[in-house]
Amino acid sequence: MLKSFAPPEALAAQKIEINTPLPGPKARRWIELDRQFLSPSYTRPYPLVVARGQGAMIEDVDGNRFLDFTAGIAVCSTGHCHPRVVDAVAQQSERLLHMSGTDFYYEPEIELAQKLAEIAPGKAPKRVFFTNSGTESIEAALKLARRHTGRQYAIAFLGAFHGRTMGALSLTASKSVQKRGFGPLVPGIVHVDYPNPYRSACDDQDLTLDCCLERIETLFARSLPPEEVAAIFVEPIQGEGGYIVPPPEFHRRLKALAERHGILYVVDEVQTGMGRTGTMFAVEQFGVEPDILCLAKGIASGLPLGAIVARADVMDWPSGSHASTFGGNPVACAAALETIALLEEELIANARRVGELLLRRLGELKLAHELIGDVRGRGLMIGVELVRDRQTKERAGDECRAVIQHCFRNGLLLLTCGENTLRLCPPLVIDETQAETAVALIDHALREIAT
Repeated sequence: MLKSFAPPEALAAQKIEINTPLPGPKARRWIELDRQFLSPSYTRPYPLVVARGQGAMIEDVDGNRFLDFTAGIAVCSTGHCHPRVVDAVAQQSERLLHMSGTDFYYEPEIELAQKLAEIAPGKAPKRVFFTNSGTESIEAALKLARRHTGRQYAIAFLGAFHGRTMGALSLTASKSVQKRGFGPLVPGIVHVDYPNPYRSACDDQDLTLDCCLERIETLFARSLPPEEVAAIFVEPIQGEGGYIVPPPEFHRRLKALAERHGILYVVDEVQTGMGRTGTMFAVEQFGVEPDILCLAKGIASGLPLGAIVARADVMDWPSGSHASTFGGNPVACAAALETIALLEEELIANARRVGELLLRRLGELKLAHELIGDVRGRGLMIGVELVRDRQTKERAGDECRAVIQHCFRNGLLLLTCGENTLRLCPPLVIDETQAETAVALIDHALREIAT
């Protein structure tokens, strides 16, 4: 017996308010200015002009209020403008806005580096390098891996998104538009299939994994000398590729393969890290210690900050070999320290608890809608893949985008990942009522699209 889904009319309790036709008059004016002055390379799925945010709620310039299940693309881990983070930012801003951490010492940067080294997976001593973003973390990891090993090649996965700067873009294999017109890219990057249990030709997850690893070994035997491979770059759960959760043994076996050949294991936790999946880092759930861990997004609750955390014996590059003017900015570090405290005190546990509820309710929703082919995820990183036919698994890309638009116009902010998967990555502060509200709105959208 399916538990009923609340009708959209019950959303008043969530303070979702759509008072004007979207986009409203003020939003239209700002969007016109945007079109005149900002780069056309940006992608905006719907006409939302944000004025302010609090917790899991967003208000636009026309006073419309939305329940945010994007968190600024998994960035606002503690919700919008968490008072403790805002207070930490304000206090640090009064003391010191900036001194480059590559040339000077200051307490927040050192304190945060110590904290990250302590909480990163594995018992080996760690060192930290700070960046401004996820793509810069990947760039730093690629440079460090090449320098430490003296090797030139790297392996990444089809469907992966690692960023848009030239090195990170070379590792990315998510959408061709991201690479079109920008070649030649960094040479020496080889892509292989990421194991996708839902779309594998094998029903057995072990066989799916065997196939993936055998292809890498075949590359080593025929075209890619393993002794010249510096690193394997991998997402614990593939993000933009569709929120794909790999088979349970994937990371352990891939790490073992890397170790056999002296290859560094670089784990991209830019999206999965900082409590998103119900543990501080998603790779903890797979029992693997990375050689290099890449972080950003949720690390500082919305301030620009990234980091790589590497084994101390791996981070052996000399003074002057790599640096960043703004990486480790004191205000961003203060925000990150408060973010980590909130994650440890309550929000990681909340991500597990509410994530389990969402997965269960979305699984029930799958029983009610033929369009839903798969529901998957960990914690508050959940994908709902839409298909036109459950037997053929034909991708329902148009329908997925239609659901996104319908939800937006009814007060729920969602994004896609992959071609046909709804991406649910709300702030880690959401409660059970907000989770139920999101499920109800998705249910309503699916019913409207099916008619």
